[in-house]
Amino acid sequence: MTKLAECAGCGAKVGAGMLSALLKGLPAVRDERLLVGFDTSDDASVYQISDELALVQTVDFFPPIVDDPYLFGQIAAANAISDVYAMGGEPRLALNVMCVPEKLPGEAVRAILRGGYEKAAEAGVIISGGHSIHDREPKYGLAVTGFVHPKRYLRNDAAREGDVLLLTKPLGIGILTTAHKAEMDDPEVYARAVEQMAQLNRTARDVMVRYPVTSCTDVTGFSLLGHTLEMTGRGGVTAVLDSGAVPVLPGALELARLGILPEGMYRNRHFAEPHVKTAPGVSRELMDVLYDPQTSGGLLMAVRPEAAPALLAELSDRLPCVRIVGRMERAREDCAVFVT
Repeated sequence: MTKLAECAGCGAKVGAGMLSALLKGLPAVRDERLLVGFDTSDDASVYQISDELALVQTVDFFPPIVDDPYLFGQIAAANAISDVYAMGGEPRLALNVMCVPEKLPGEAVRAILRGGYEKAAEAGVIISGGHSIHDREPKYGLAVTGFVHPKRYLRNDAAREGDVLLLTKPLGIGILTTAHKAEMDDPEVYARAVEQMAQLNRTARDVMVRYPVTSCTDVTGFSLLGHTLEMTGRGGVTAVLDSGAVPVLPGALELARLGILPEGMYRNRHFAEPHVKTAPGVSRELMDVLYDPQTSGGLLMAVRPEAAPALLAELSDRLPCVRIVGRMERAREDCAVFVT
C-alpha cells in the first residue's frame, strides 16, 4: 500500500511553518466556553459544556505507512485517538475519515476499516459513522470525540520552570519506515516499529492524570524537537533536552548516518532549527533523529520535579520504554530548546 502514496503516515503533515502561515489571520469566533482552540497548535480542541464536563475533539488521517491494510487501520486509529489522550481526556466516539482509490481492492478497504474498528474498541471508543471519498491515494483516520473535566485538561504549552520531561516511546519511526520503502531495513527492527505505532497511549494517559503533570503533547509529525518547541510556547521557559537520554529505536541512528531520511525531517529542521541550540559533541545523525517525524508516537509530559520519580517508576512498570529526556529551565535569550 505504501507504493500508492507519495508520503507516509504523519510525515505527510503540512510543515509547522507553512501551517502557521496558512492559519494566520483566519477569523475566529470568540466563546468563553472554548478553552482550547487552534490558536495554540494544540492536539485537540476543548469546549466546556458544564462545570463538570468538557468536550475534547480532534481529527487525524494520513496515507499508509505500512503495506498491510489491517495494520494501517490500527495505526491510523491509534494515532488519531492519541490526541485526546494528550489532552488528558477519555475518548468515547469516533467517525471514520477515508479516501479510497478505485484500484484499491474491496478486501483491502474492509481490512483498513476492521483494523480501525478493533483498535478503537480496544480504546473504549465507538465508531458511529464516517465519510469516504474517491482519491488517487488511500488515506484513513478518525475524527475523535472525548471528555475531560474542564479544570483538568492538559495543554501543550503550559510547561513551567523546573518541570521534568518524560517520553513514553522511542524515536526513529520516520527513518525506519523510509528505509523499509527502500528495502534497506532490518525486518525484526521494522516489526518492532510497526508494533509500537499500533500501541495506544491509553496506559500512559491513565497513569499521567494521577500526577501533577502541567503540560502534555504526543510526539508525531513535527518531531520531538518541534513538539518540544510547542511546549515552550507561552514563554518563560527553555527546554533542555539530554540527547543521550532520548530513547531511539535500534538501527535508526545508523540509517540516519547513511542519509536515509524522510522528507518531513527536512521540513521539521527548517521550522524548528532557528529556535534550537545544540551543544558541542551532539552528532548530526542524532539531531536528524530528533527532527524525525513520528507516527503514533509517545506522550511527552512535563511533570513537577518532586513527582517525576514516582511517575517514571509507575510508567516503567506498565510500558516497555519510558525515559526522562530533559527539563524546563528559565528562558534563555538565545534559544527555546537547548540540546545537550
